[in-house]
Amino acid sequence: MQAGRASGPAAWLRLALAALLLFLAIWIVVPPPGYATLVLAVGAPEMGPWLILVGVVALLFAVPAAAGWVGRVTMLCSIAAIALASIPLFQFPGTARRFDDAMREALGPDYLSGVAADARERVRQSPLDPLELFTGLRGDGSRVVRGVKFAVNDGVPLTMDIYRPASAGTYPAVVQIYGGAWQRGAPGDNAEFASYLAAHGFVVFAIDYRHAPRWQWPAQLADVRAALAWIAEHGKEYDADTGRLALLGRSSGAQLAMVAAYAPGGPPVCAVVSYYGPVNLLEGYRRPPRPDPLDVRSIEEAFLGGTPDDALERYRSASPITYAERPLPPTLLVYAARDHVVEARFGEMLDEKLRGTGTTSVLLEVPWAEHGFDEVSGGPGAQLALYHTERFLAWALTAPSCATTANRTQR
Repeated sequence: MQAGRASGPAAWLRLALAALLLFLAIWIVVPPPGYATLVLAVGAPEMGPWLILVGVVALLFAVPAAAGWVGRVTMLCSIAAIALASIPLFQFPGTARRFDDAMREALGPDYLSGVAADARERVRQSPLDPLELFTGLRGDGSRVVRGVKFAVNDGVPLTMDIYRPASAGTYPAVVQIYGGAWQRGAPGDNAEFASYLAAHGFVVFAIDYRHAPRWQWPAQLADVRAALAWIAEHGKEYDADTGRLALLGRSSGAQLAMVAAYAPGGPPVCAVVSYYGPVNLLEGYRRPPRPDPLDVRSIEEAFLGGTPDDALERYRSASPITYAERPLPPTLLVYAARDHVVEARFGEMLDEKLRGTGTTSVLLEVPWAEHGFDEVSGGPGAQLALYHTERFLAWALTAPSCATTANRTQR
């Protein structure tokens, strides 16, 4: 009778739950072959605490039924899922120390000493908030104006969302550019992140741009520059100090941020932040990731209007590394070591080139993370990236040297 009860419907349900947890957790270590599994590979490491919590519950319920084979398999699946989901948390302390060392090496051992006391107090005091692992990023306290039109290019109206601190004043400005393979996205993407930055002393302009394949390069660059021109003219109306400006982008948005800051003819910029941005589009086409869940070549062809044989100059002009031949604005490069869209080697490639020109460059690689990891805003990778991004921006935008740096790098 006991064996029968141990193999009843409830036992099978617990086994199904444990097997599902294990299936989700394996994408923390297994490369994703397609889009659906890429989504799991992005989310599983960042949702690890939830997987651990549910896995522990499944394990506790399986223990009384351990005498039967269903119970034993349930226990094994639960333990394996918990072990895999724990990998990011075990790696977190050592990674945080390495990131701190990289920041001090590039920016100076006491790099926040030149930042005003009130700005130092606003930055995150710890790289990990355990509560945010379950609640997500908390960024209340900002004022948001949505749908502000900044240009009409080729008949396409372009808008931005503007996030401001709750208190009136004058604050450094951050231009946020969304990702989406140059084909999709909107200014409202990553709203939690923008709201958080605004609540901690920055005015964030989340801008739009035209999408491929209908609009191909360099239309997107023209849109970003139109947004920057609008901000230079109207930013003060929204409490922004337009002389203290950083560009921050994710994936394709990071490519746009880097080219807009690096290419000749752009406005003065104090800093650039690239989250897993494409750096060398020609190399990315010739040596795509393996596996290649998004088909990188088809994305680049849609964006640039053909293969490198058809549009070689476009591939070169759209590659941020092309412009790393002179001192450029200080740059923070955040990449995912397990990225199967924009491999981490591209961050390393650009970091080496920037340092060779005398540019201040910080490279941070999150060892457990996949492309787009910060979409889970409270995950360990997202928190770690935000902790160092906030410090980098405080150093670059609130220190007295910002205006000098911007003018010098844009000569």
